[in-house]
Amino acid sequence: MADAHPAPEMPPVLIAGGGIGGLATALTLHQIGVPCRVFEAVTELKPLGVGINIQPNAVRELFDLGIGAEALDAVGIATREWVLVGLNGAEIYAEARGREAGYDWPQYSVHRGQLQMLLYREALERLGPEAICTGQRVTGYERTETGVRVTLTRPDGTVSQQDGALLIGADGIHSAVRAQMHPDQPPIHWGGAIMWRGTTRARPTRTGASFVGLGTHHHRLVFYPISQPDADGMAEINWIAEVTVDNSDGWQGNDWNKKVSVDAFIHHFDGWNYDWLDVPQLIRRAGDVWEYPMIDRDPVPFWTDGPVALLGDAAHAMYPTGSNGASQAIVDARVLGAALLEHGVGEAALAAYDARLCAPVSDVVLRNRGAGPFGLLNLVDDRCGGQFEDIDAVIPAEERAAFMAAYKSAAGFAIEKLNAAPCTIPEGARLGRDTQRGAALSHG
Repeated sequence: MADAHPAPEMPPVLIAGGGIGGLATALTLHQIGVPCRVFEAVTELKPLGVGINIQPNAVRELFDLGIGAEALDAVGIATREWVLVGLNGAEIYAEARGREAGYDWPQYSVHRGQLQMLLYREALERLGPEAICTGQRVTGYERTETGVRVTLTRPDGTVSQQDGALLIGADGIHSAVRAQMHPDQPPIHWGGAIMWRGTTRARPTRTGASFVGLGTHHHRLVFYPISQPDADGMAEINWIAEVTVDNSDGWQGNDWNKKVSVDAFIHHFDGWNYDWLDVPQLIRRAGDVWEYPMIDRDPVPFWTDGPVALLGDAAHAMYPTGSNGASQAIVDARVLGAALLEHGVGEAALAAYDARLCAPVSDVVLRNRGAGPFGLLNLVDDRCGGQFEDIDAVIPAEERAAFMAAYKSAAGFAIEKLNAAPCTIPEGARLGRDTQRGAALSHG
């Protein structure tokens, strides 16, 4: 017999931002049975950006979402090695990555926009197109008796409102949700590093799937393939050329990213020619090249305001020195889902999410600002000016390994701990009917 008094339908969780973090959150909420709607400022999602790395802790979560190796192989390549090379072309440190390092999951080097589009297609298929609302930017919020009400602004200036149970601010480094939550936050932080990014069709070096950092902490090139090699052995090589300058006057550029000519910066890499790599040639053969200041935000003491929580870059925009910004956004989404399963859809879940992640991830933000794993290059500079014949005489192997182990532990992808950890969200776990009150957890 039908329920004479069916429970009212729960208002959706509202997600500001359709980037990697926002879409991973939507897919996670759908997986555990929580209705949601994503509001994305752009009118049409396109595969923008360049290469990023997805660490094994985040790949694990994608696999648990049903996004497996076949799908990820289509947008990137499983990373096999992580390497630091001195300015003299000699190896400072190398380690296996992903499954070859002993992880139960691979690490992936992918095109950021292609990964976003993969998540977008999955969200459209699973949640339905009505759940992804483009051309609507979340510009403010207020608490209500039943949760939260957001203000939405369209490109033509039209304003509307939407009520929801919770608001997840996944709207990036320029987050309007964060700005309201922390109105006195300092401006975006720029430490003086300028990056030029591009991709070049070339033959991969070393293992064929190696992430290589070459140079010094203040003057380097990072490069790695982001596509499977073709029959001719060529792949799309993502590269980041970086130089640190005096930042006492702040960022003077008119744009946070702009297309530039290679001639504007190639002189910084004159003479970077090695028997295994010609850096000037790699850069000159690129397609479009973009200039960015390397920026982040100072950590904030909390990510929540009652029924509102920050996630991804809105919570913890970080330097890309640790290759874990996108990975952490995916992990954020899964930890949030686990908190909702435990506490129900309400403020207690957001408080638990904040307590679990805010402090340790804020520490990672500061570690990355201090060079993250590239800090080994600082040590080489300090001890020998970047020139060496025997790296073991400069930094013993045990010290190098300990340095990297400490970073991986802080960033949440230490091998033994990750492999032994239970699933963030148990298989088949879903919230029951009474999702507003406590953790009505069901399986099946």
